[in-house]
Amino acid sequence: MVLLLGKSNQAKLRKEYDMSDKILYYSEYGAAGDGISDDFDAIIRTHAAANDLGLPVHADPGATYYIGGGSKTAQIQTDTDWGTARFIIDDTKVEDRNSYIFHVTSKHSPIRIDEVKSLKKNQENININLEFDSLVTAIDDTTMRFIREGLNVDNGTQQTDVFIVNKKGEVDSQTAIIWDYTNITSLIAYPIDSETLTIQGGHFTTIANQEEPKYNYFSRNIAIQRSNVVINGLTHIITDEPEEHSAPYNGFIFIRECSNVKVQNCKMSAHKTYTTIGRANLPVSMGSYDILVNCAANILFKDCVQLNDITDNTKWGIFGSNFTKNITFDTVVFSRFDAHMGTTNPVIINSEIGYMGIKLIGSGTCLIENTKVIGNQFISLRDDYGSTWEGEIIIRNCELTPHKIRENNVIVLDARYSGMHDFGYACFMPRRIIIDGLVINDYQSSDDYEGPRILSPIHTNYLDDSFKEKYPYALPEEIEIKGFVVKSGKKWVLSDNMYLFRNVKVGH
Repeated sequence: MVLLLGKSNQAKLRKEYDMSDKILYYSEYGAAGDGISDDFDAIIRTHAAANDLGLPVHADPGATYYIGGGSKTAQIQTDTDWGTARFIIDDTKVEDRNSYIFHVTSKHSPIRIDEVKSLKKNQENININLEFDSLVTAIDDTTMRFIREGLNVDNGTQQTDVFIVNKKGEVDSQTAIIWDYTNITSLIAYPIDSETLTIQGGHFTTIANQEEPKYNYFSRNIAIQRSNVVINGLTHIITDEPEEHSAPYNGFIFIRECSNVKVQNCKMSAHKTYTTIGRANLPVSMGSYDILVNCAANILFKDCVQLNDITDNTKWGIFGSNFTKNITFDTVVFSRFDAHMGTTNPVIINSEIGYMGIKLIGSGTCLIENTKVIGNQFISLRDDYGSTWEGEIIIRNCELTPHKIRENNVIVLDARYSGMHDFGYACFMPRRIIIDGLVINDYQSSDDYEGPRILSPIHTNYLDDSFKEKYPYALPEEIEIKGFVVKSGKKWVLSDNMYLFRNVKVGH
């Protein structure tokens, strides 16, 4: 049956025929599936019909769908099974780099909230009734946070937070509000769908763009803007990356303004790193991601792997995030976990993280358990955003395998802070650091290697009481160390700046 009908006829068809077990295929709407013909319009038509009829979509077994550079998007609102089909996404001639290929959306529209005029940190109820439990985004564009330092120095980003509320306006304590809002520019509730939407299968190939290396990010991807979604068994590879230049990518899987998304059994690819001139007018490497999570909560990556080498430093780190809460990696092999502009309560368990390591700023409890990191720092608190973590960090039964070991460059928790830059917030080291089982595989090292450091020196100038911070940095209250094994036989040292940490309680 070929369903090329308008909306009114589709509604009539639902009434006249039992379509409860009907599946729509791309070929029914004109897709050739030969890998040569541009099937994008047929794919869009299929999903449009499926959304109207409330029917699932399947790719045709064995088909290869070519998707050209047209400025258009397929909206997905029903279960989709791409199976063994292949998709070729050609980015060499793109009309609009901001056009998603697939956009997974809710049938419920976002709700603008005008009644709430202010919010307080850790406020338990926002005093509003809603039709649905919702993920709420709050913005104050008169207050700037994350005022970046370094090669990509900037004037900051408008204060942004995400949190989950129920129908009574009660804030989920696991997504507590992290800022005070005396002014609210925007408060939007994204309804949380009660039913799970599942997308599975599919082998996707992106033919890389040939653009100049500037921060003109490509979003030719699968954007998920609906809560309660499962992405299962998808594969993404990248081909034809130019030697000299290409524009960066915003993530092939791009999760935004939603909650309760699970990405499982997926195989993803890191992008080649290119350089450009940064805001400080100096060369800088551009971030380019295969997975990006923005303004989202309760996101799980389970049993996912990176197809290219996680130690290949010609590739950028595969994962990035901004304004997130409760991201979990479970049995994941990726080159990086990165919380760019803040995360709360991240969890990394049973995983392996490659050369770009675990990069954090944010708050809450960070738990890393049964995880291996390949690199010289187990965790790096991002110094371009103030090396801040307001909360505690727990490392349990983990391994660090450093490379090119020399002097004192093997560090468990790396941070740098000048005390002279205003990041738009107070900066903290973790209040409490717990290391309960950590093996340092530092077998091969140079003669001048002195053993691992728990903490980096932090301040290069704060070596005595003559130094005064303009913007103080809160130091740890307590550090607990047990089960710390150094394979080289060298002794660990707390820090090379013992003056700074002279009053920190260390138990072991």
